[in-house]
Amino acid sequence: MDSQPRKRRRPALSCLECRRRKIKCDRNQPCAHCVSSRSQCSFKVYRNSPVIVQPPQQTPSTSWGTVSSPTAYAPTPLSQAPLRNTDTCTDNPAPTRENNLLGTPGIAAATTGPRKTTKIPGYNYGLRHGDASNVDNTQVTPQDPLQQVQTLESSASGLSHRHLEAGRDILERQSGIQDSQVILKKTRVLNWSDWIGQTQEFEPIYSCYGAALCHENGGGDSFQDPEIRSLHVQIGDLMQKCKTIAKRMKMGRPSRNLPYAEFNLEPPSQEIAETMANLYFDSFESTYRILHKPTFWTDYHKYLNDPGSVTLGLRLQILLVIGIGSSLHEHSDTDIEFRNKVHQWVYAAQTWLSGPLEKDRLNITGLQVHCLTLLARQVFSIGSDLVWMSTGSLVHRAMQIGLHRDPKHLPPMSILEAELRRRLWTTILEMVVQMSLDSAMPPRISFDEFDTEAPSNINDDDIDASTTELQPHPKGTFTATSMQLLLLDSLPTRLRIVKLINGLHSELSYVDVLALSSEITDACRAWSRFLKKNEGAGVTAFHRNLLDFLVRRFLVPLHCTFASKARENPLFYYSLKVSLETALAIVSPEPDEGYSHLELIGGGMFREGIRCTVTIISLELIVQTEAQRLDGTLHRNSQYREVLKQALRDRIALSLERIRQGETNIKTHMFLSMILAQVQAMEEGSSCDLKIARSARDSLELCYGLLQERADSLSFPVTNDLGLTPPNFDGGLGFDMNFDLDFFLRDEGFS
Repeated sequence: MDSQPRKRRRPALSCLECRRRKIKCDRNQPCAHCVSSRSQCSFKVYRNSPVIVQPPQQTPSTSWGTVSSPTAYAPTPLSQAPLRNTDTCTDNPAPTRENNLLGTPGIAAATTGPRKTTKIPGYNYGLRHGDASNVDNTQVTPQDPLQQVQTLESSASGLSHRHLEAGRDILERQSGIQDSQVILKKTRVLNWSDWIGQTQEFEPIYSCYGAALCHENGGGDSFQDPEIRSLHVQIGDLMQKCKTIAKRMKMGRPSRNLPYAEFNLEPPSQEIAETMANLYFDSFESTYRILHKPTFWTDYHKYLNDPGSVTLGLRLQILLVIGIGSSLHEHSDTDIEFRNKVHQWVYAAQTWLSGPLEKDRLNITGLQVHCLTLLARQVFSIGSDLVWMSTGSLVHRAMQIGLHRDPKHLPPMSILEAELRRRLWTTILEMVVQMSLDSAMPPRISFDEFDTEAPSNINDDDIDASTTELQPHPKGTFTATSMQLLLLDSLPTRLRIVKLINGLHSELSYVDVLALSSEITDACRAWSRFLKKNEGAGVTAFHRNLLDFLVRRFLVPLHCTFASKARENPLFYYSLKVSLETALAIVSPEPDEGYSHLELIGGGMFREGIRCTVTIISLELIVQTEAQRLDGTLHRNSQYREVLKQALRDRIALSLERIRQGETNIKTHMFLSMILAQVQAMEEGSSCDLKIARSARDSLELCYGLLQERADSLSFPVTNDLGLTPPNFDGGLGFDMNFDLDFFLRDEGFS
């Protein structure tokens, strides 16, 4: 009996060339990949020969409203098309998965004759690459009323199809990091907050800042108005004065000096130390489980009674806990010496970790110091924009001692040590995913590389070194580990997000965005219900704010690419809505004194989160103002704009307070002031350039006065012949948050 040829159950939908190259085909005729590579596009029709589709010839159009339609290729008859049936001619077509609003590829039924389309008044027809064969300049003017209705319905269907095509085109461009997108700022690849700010709505601000820099560097000015040119000169002079004072205030940093071994590692008084340590355990330790509280206090009292009896690692651990806790305490100008001590402790810990690796640092205590150091660097903005590199070293050290393997696979150890290892590994993963988001770099870890189980839901008092049997609480019971477990629930989703948006060859479709966004939203709702249920169990507003920030902020870079296209293609309006709601939620946290102090001095992820959200709010305010101006409704409905304005005013007030606390970068205050001035000019119908320049000058005058007042109260060290400064930690170190808004600026043309 002759063997029957194997029948293919499901015909392939990709063209032969894409199947050969093993790439994703958009299933157009011809497909985009074949058009770009000028290859022959053919689809396999089983039981028949392949259908060959020649790439269309590009025909230039004379205007956006008129396009020509030469016969580039003969459409494939429907009877021969090897694609799914997508009948669009029925009166009530059934919804199919192929023709949804998410832009999933679907091919409309082809016809044997040339395609005719009806021009819709007010709709802007643009000729995209490969569209020449799909558009005809023939106008249909039906006479019968029924035919007119059918024509309008067909026109609306065609309009939706063009939106789908636009959506599909956008999706195709989101595959990996393109070569043209690689731009370096200060020798580093731009992060997400930089990319969000690259939009034409900020062009008046770019122009003003660029003209001021030209005057500062001795260049010309393209503005013709003499008053505006005079303002640009004043802005350039004020920026130069602010830079000079900032450089003087930075001269006391230990990083600007030769290596200095004699750090001041003396703790404050016992009363202050215990107050700050308790603040740490009541705040950051809830989400970043690094220490075992009873063990810490045992080591702390041992250190107080006999400082020489503890190792340097434990000493640094105690000092870092005290220092991080002090960030939530209200400071005054009289305790600047203590704040400078905290900076010394962070530098000392980083120096200890960066030295030649010894065996006494490759252990649990060393990893705890490493985690505390990275957290302190972000809280006090000490090299916080470079923390991603340090997390790589942290992951390597953790894996070197086996934290990526669950303790049940390791030699026997105490239950306390096993739980500490699980907590530390979970904390390290959380730091990795947060730093990856801020730096726009890959996370360098995946779930295939570890099998460590989740920590047990227990309080620290439930376990000690003598515990032989562990009895965890039910998951619905609030414990000291509940916050970390809530973060761990959403960690797989957030890790997938950073892998997709930061991966070099990853492909992010809008379907993926909606699915991941839904998972993040569900996670936020889950922890909100959990904390509300356990409201009287020790949960504070700080816990809720920090947990919400660490999870919700992943929605912004996930949606930002599609949100920027929402005004061109309404299919992506949901991304714009989510981005704006997330931004407003982040800049309007629940009132809490400790979290307010963290916003006042925080850097790292706290700075990056604010940068992204402020940019989104600023852009939305400008766009809404312009849209209402064009619609003639500018003075009818201003409540929505007032909400956005108030959010920016709050950030301006915060930036001013940060300068009073020792921040040296004044761009936040200046740029937000320029944005409000631009909006005010649009509302009044006056010159934007003039108002923007005046607001920039007024902002710089105010900031310069604050910097000068701060500088007069500090003693600056003297620079030696080598350009280095002798160690002088007690004078002029202060806080340096580097809280700038460089993402508003374009590097090209401004140097």
